[in-house]
Amino acid sequence: MTAPAPLYTRHDPGLGEFALRALQPLDDAELLHRWVTHPKSAFYLLGDATPEQVRQEFTSIANSPHHDAFLGLHRGRPAFLMERYDPAHVELTGLYDHQPGDVGMHFLCAPTDTPLRGFSLAVITTVVEMLFADETTRRIVVEPDVRNTAVHALNEAVGFRVERTLTKPEKEAALSFCTREEFQAARSRTAPGDSDTTGSRIPEGPAL
Repeated sequence: MTAPAPLYTRHDPGLGEFALRALQPLDDAELLHRWVTHPKSAFYLLGDATPEQVRQEFTSIANSPHHDAFLGLHRGRPAFLMERYDPAHVELTGLYDHQPGDVGMHFLCAPTDTPLRGFSLAVITTVVEMLFADETTRRIVVEPDVRNTAVHALNEAVGFRVERTLTKPEKEAALSFCTREEFQAARSRTAPGDSDTTGSRIPEGPAL
């Protein structure tokens, strides 16, 4: 089956083209299973999932009116996963002061033994740019595990600020926000050449 056309494309000055397309649960399940069950993806909380459970998980997301998923491409090859959700209905329902224009996000860089310097920063930059390309998005909300220090560094690099620790059934989470203005301010501090300047300080391959 022909893969869907990219929905968003971004050129990174150091690493080239990044793009996102709609995830296809049936066709992409085998690839996603390899990614989410890898030890480096422990914070994605699907480490023990079977291929069928992964397919069911992403089929459920595809069928939800409040949640969707995208496959990320680097130079045309699958390289990361992104989920977008409405935090009033998914993950954070009743757990924080929801505001109009809030959008939740998860992402996962494909595990690799040969990481590219600055790759994870380029991925999260692409993801956040895509979300803010929607004019109705006013603020991005994330809730990474407090132990996931790699993703905290990435979040800070693109403008997220931690508001407080939030207790969820599966983890202690660092409830964090990034407005459009905060993202633009962070980008002005790192661009151009962003993927080359912080890659050595930010570990590669985190999940959020």
